[in-house]
Amino acid sequence: MSVAEIIVDVPTMQTNRPFEYEIPDSLAEVVVAGMRVEVPFGRGKRKIQGFVMKVKDKSDFQGKLKPITRVIDLKPVLSDEMLKLSYWLADQTYSFQISCLQTMLPSVMRAKYQQFVIPIVKDDPEVQALLSNQDSLEITSSLDDQTIRLINKLRKNNKVDIQYVVKNKAVQVKRQAVTTDLNVIQLHEAKSKLRANASSQIKLLAFLADHLQELPIEYNVLEKDYGISRSAIKTAEKNGLLKTTEVTKLRKPVGITPEQTTKLALTSEQQVAVDEISQAITEESAQTFLIEGVTGSGKTEVYLQTIEKALQQDKTALMLVPEISLTPQMVNRVVGRFGDQVAVLHSGLSNGERYDEWTRIENHEVKVVVGARSAVFAPLDKIGLIIIDEEHEASYKQDDNPRYHARDVALWRAKVNKCPVVLGSATPSLESRARAEKGVYHLIRMKKRINNQTLPHVQIVDMRDSENSAVKGDFSPVLQTSIQETLDNHDQAIILLNRRGYSSFMMCRECGFVLKCPNCDVSLTYHKDLRRMKCHYCGHEESVPNMCPNCHSKKIGFYGTGTQNIEQQLNDLFPQARVLRMDVDTTRRKDAHAKILQQFGQHKADILLGTQMIAKGLDFPDVTLVGVINADTTLSLSDYRASERTFQLLTQVSGRAGRAQKTGHVVIQTFNPDHYAIKDAAKQDYETFFKQEMYLRHQSNYTPYYFTTLISVANQDEGQTLKQAYWLKKQLQTALSKDAILLGPSPTMISRKQNKYYYQIIVKYKHEPKLHERLLEILNETQADAKKGFTIAIDNEPQHID
Repeated sequence: MSVAEIIVDVPTMQTNRPFEYEIPDSLAEVVVAGMRVEVPFGRGKRKIQGFVMKVKDKSDFQGKLKPITRVIDLKPVLSDEMLKLSYWLADQTYSFQISCLQTMLPSVMRAKYQQFVIPIVKDDPEVQALLSNQDSLEITSSLDDQTIRLINKLRKNNKVDIQYVVKNKAVQVKRQAVTTDLNVIQLHEAKSKLRANASSQIKLLAFLADHLQELPIEYNVLEKDYGISRSAIKTAEKNGLLKTTEVTKLRKPVGITPEQTTKLALTSEQQVAVDEISQAITEESAQTFLIEGVTGSGKTEVYLQTIEKALQQDKTALMLVPEISLTPQMVNRVVGRFGDQVAVLHSGLSNGERYDEWTRIENHEVKVVVGARSAVFAPLDKIGLIIIDEEHEASYKQDDNPRYHARDVALWRAKVNKCPVVLGSATPSLESRARAEKGVYHLIRMKKRINNQTLPHVQIVDMRDSENSAVKGDFSPVLQTSIQETLDNHDQAIILLNRRGYSSFMMCRECGFVLKCPNCDVSLTYHKDLRRMKCHYCGHEESVPNMCPNCHSKKIGFYGTGTQNIEQQLNDLFPQARVLRMDVDTTRRKDAHAKILQQFGQHKADILLGTQMIAKGLDFPDVTLVGVINADTTLSLSDYRASERTFQLLTQVSGRAGRAQKTGHVVIQTFNPDHYAIKDAAKQDYETFFKQEMYLRHQSNYTPYYFTTLISVANQDEGQTLKQAYWLKKQLQTALSKDAILLGPSPTMISRKQNKYYYQIIVKYKHEPKLHERLLEILNETQADAKKGFTIAIDNEPQHID
């Protein structure tokens, strides 16, 4: 008897312990690790899904094991590497293993889908018997074990394949194609019977005879590539020489059609980087490189040439970019260099596109994967290089379970695959730079821009002085003049505002009342295009009031500035300018990021206005001006990383100016011009900022000098939340030494969200051997509390502390 160890998906009471199930003799050759199966669970007849983690010969369990009901997959959906990763990930992120396993699969695999057996060798007798002359066979729970065994045997012998199709037909792309039941001899015979002037038919039959192995072939391929008309196809079909069928087409989700590019000559700094990384690829060394390169120093070319080195050695490469806004430009550069060998994975793809790309990777049809955070789980094998661009970005950390950091997962996979990891940034995170100082990472510095252009000239404008404070609106005279000069020179400008919406809030000047969300402890934001007040946390919206709901005064008005407001001001000040706005509201539609960037790249707009998403990675040769409005918005956050985030944002956005032959100019408007983060960003002086910020972190006992764990608890009853938080604190105290720092419980910055009250506890420590075990115990012990409406989260190394 064979036994399977299975991690089951029980939503109410999860566990990281696998359950043992008997593998029925009829499925003995079918069930392997990495498959999903359906199993009975509990005392009732409840059937649930599980992942097979291991298959073994016998069990130590004395009683009778329940048998597996059926297999959901006929081939493993997760490799051995991914199964091992799930153990490590659950342990590191204080999550349940089932969440980790599901996170590794595209969401389509978690949705309702159908599986079909598709023939590869059509004339095999067993294949024909299985399919009964059909094009495919749907795999359903009603198939008997004998049929499943046959399918498995044929699949192992490469005679059939298994294809997943999402039940929502909208995500499939169907194309009309032609095929034929005739063999080569019959086709030549049919051709010889045609009249000499039936040139189209002769051409079509000759083509079919020559390309018989490639059928079915799409109509549009025949038309475009081979000049065979639809009328010729229809005639042949009418005469019984061919038949029309439908094929499912795999989509290629690249926003802009990339141009083929070739290797560029490298600067001496780039050459050093390429040589050192290439050596690690060749030696199969799991080294971590940190490239600290000023904006415009040519980090992308280093990435591309080292990827090429990995491919030359018959290895694959994985490249992560922080968010969807950066994906179109970076994808086009990678696809421009490596063509069809590239797959793309990011949140902007439809479920179907994402699944198509995942399938291409799993089938070894691609060598390079580019994507956002979750692409770190791409089913690549023989990885030779992993690159994380803009490694300092907070979006590499997942906000909900499992709360993993893509960088940590990349380092784990690099160790398993014996390959280097390249972290690149103009403004590395303090943690990474500190590791480079200690020699844990190998630091590569790139101090010069590739065209030897000087860094842009940066001007800090103090918005407190009388000249600027007297100006109505948000544009200082300096910034207005600079924009006008840019427009006169037919160049382009980027304007950054760290907020979306039209105005930040509504306030009554009579009584000070601020219109707040009824579910969350935040003010509502005005959206002009919708003429509604909206909450950005729970989605609540309501109409704009004409009078104060508190004192009924008519002196209620808008305060603060949003992107829509700035867009209006730009249109009023520069009516001749074409303005494109890029924020969360304008990029909701699919491919909206790519379209806006394409328009700007084609000079169909003079000014690109946006939130943080326009600050990083964009490369437009005609951008000579960058303006920053409210530079200190991020400084005012009650987060110990506020200065670091402000420095990174300003340095990154400044780097968008003067990237080609033209000189760049940056105007930073601020009410806090003497803050070191703003002054150092203006000079693009990372080293000075690093020393100052590290000193302050040391004084305050924050990372990278201390490890940090954040435990948060939420409930609709504030009293119950606080009671639970104090219980958690007591549990933690018993596991901590006197050297650890335990803060809280205290309410979070926004203490109420979606009608729940939030309290948090922070643990700062250097070496606490008992803490990890205690946190895992808390994870298990508090599961029952979820039924009472509690949400308890453990976040290792949080990116934000409110």
